[in-house]
Amino acid sequence: MKASAESILEVRDLVKHFPLTQGIIVKRQIGAIKAVDGVSFDLHRGETLGIVGESGCGKSTLAKLLMALERPTSGSVRIHGKDITKAKGAELKRMRRNIQMVMQDPYTSLNPRMTVGDIVGEPFEIHPDVAPKGDRRRRVQELLEVVGLNPDHINRYPHQFSGGQRQRIGIARGLALQPEIIICDEPVSALDVSIQAQVMNLLERLQNEFGLSYIFIAHDLSVVRHISDRVAVMYLGKIVELGTDSEIYDSPTHPYTQALLSAVPVPDPEGRETRQRIILQGDPPSPANPPSGCHFRTRCWKAQDICAQQVPVLERRPGSDHPSACHFAEVRDVVNAQ
Repeated sequence: MKASAESILEVRDLVKHFPLTQGIIVKRQIGAIKAVDGVSFDLHRGETLGIVGESGCGKSTLAKLLMALERPTSGSVRIHGKDITKAKGAELKRMRRNIQMVMQDPYTSLNPRMTVGDIVGEPFEIHPDVAPKGDRRRRVQELLEVVGLNPDHINRYPHQFSGGQRQRIGIARGLALQPEIIICDEPVSALDVSIQAQVMNLLERLQNEFGLSYIFIAHDLSVVRHISDRVAVMYLGKIVELGTDSEIYDSPTHPYTQALLSAVPVPDPEGRETRQRIILQGDPPSPANPPSGCHFRTRCWKAQDICAQQVPVLERRPGSDHPSACHFAEVRDVVNAQ
């Protein structure tokens, strides 16, 4: 399915800081963990936006903010023009129908004491007007069949299914309320490689069948390229590069993106000989005390004085066709570099 130009999700200057406190009886704030620090993007109808980055860069916190599971420090998340971060009570409940999540671990995201029928049908208990009580069993069986499971297994428990089957149950639960947006928080990272391909193909089929829009969070850059129309690269709470899959993978301009792509395994033995691996020095800085200016400058081989003084804006740079948050952004072929 081709993505349309219509934006169904608009994120603007989204910030989430978790306070750091000290003291037992009298607590005082001594700082803050800047988990998400000024993120902006649009999600179009029928599109898959991949989000990649190292562990701790803020991807999962961003997912929780989009679902209103966490309240932002500032910024907005608008679904069809309505800000979900300001919604409460019945309005928030109604807006959440349109944005659902598939969790990372299929072993811990399903209640072991509930049957598959109860797990997939639980959204109908929260939103009883979506499916009348007498029709819920049939609806649950239809959902199981849609994701490739036997509808007769409705009374089984999660431990009676494999990891891939459990993730299909989680996907069926996410589809129950017929949302337009599904957030996939590393949905295949806990699965075997062969099962990953099956789940990825399922997600693509469901997108074409139901007109879904995905936000796909993952560590595996190969998986993200396979499923995504556009890719956002996050580093220490910020998006540092944003573009189509071909722009990001074939013409990366931010040094961090180039370093990530240089670490992707190359199946062609001849390609391995010509690849130049970029080894970053040091560990990522603490989100409680990020560097001034560009957050990546302490690990960047291009860093100069301006990088410590000015925060680079995510914008299109000369010689590039997509935005990058780097003062010295330039296209580099990380696959064929000599």
